[in-house]
Amino acid sequence: MTRSRLKSLIKDWLPPVFLRLYRKWDKGGIRYVGDYASWQEAVDHSTGYDSDLILDKVSTALLKVKSGEAVYERDSVLFDRIEYPFPVLAGLLHMAAANDGKLTVLDFGGSLGSTYFQCRDFLSVLPELKWCIVEQPIFVQRGRELFESDQLRFFFSMQECIEKEMPNVVLFSGVLQYIQNPFELLKTAMDTEAQYIIIDRTPFSDEDQDRLCVQHVPPKIYDAKLPCWIFSLGQFTETLSSKFDLIADFASDPIRGVGFQFMGSIWRRRTLPN
Repeated sequence: MTRSRLKSLIKDWLPPVFLRLYRKWDKGGIRYVGDYASWQEAVDHSTGYDSDLILDKVSTALLKVKSGEAVYERDSVLFDRIEYPFPVLAGLLHMAAANDGKLTVLDFGGSLGSTYFQCRDFLSVLPELKWCIVEQPIFVQRGRELFESDQLRFFFSMQECIEKEMPNVVLFSGVLQYIQNPFELLKTAMDTEAQYIIIDRTPFSDEDQDRLCVQHVPPKIYDAKLPCWIFSLGQFTETLSSKFDLIADFASDPIRGVGFQFMGSIWRRRTLPN
């Protein structure tokens, strides 16, 4: 992969399936190095990742889930027992209950539908469910070819999704930390008409400032070095609190000895008095 291609990929965003790769391995093998002054400096100390390989592996596994040959896929690995994301499910069902059972999810960076297939047993009771994934072009193209249905759809951008659907919840699961300007994306979501925002598997620290580091992933998982934000919990909370109220927060994907923690949270748009 050329340096210019690497920069182009990182500039946009990485599929969150990459982050999830570490979960089935020894978490201690991942390191977070540096405190870089700019995104470009972090990029200069990074390498790439083979998105085509990830796409093919995930696609093959999820086709088996879709057909009923397997129960659950995570990181392209098939399991005979589903690991349910109960905090996320609680937020989704809460939102549906407040909207007459109608749920339209904008899942930013949702791969080929991993979280959708993970949650669909619980959400199948809803009278109306639409799951809209915004992803990289190669994932959108594959998704539309093999996985799209009346419930599951794929889009190239948040704007395209909003123009064609009316999401009432935006889900960011393990993706904001890999985006060059994550708060621009977060504020874009806040400016939509979505009533809820759900954050999951995102790294936070108690520091006053965000930290920009490089995530070193060992070869046994996937040999790569990626720019990665460690968010200041205070600053992140302050941003969302300008328009949303916190319903709940929760721990997710704990990693020992890194000086921060992966967390999730559920936010509801504040109803201003007349």
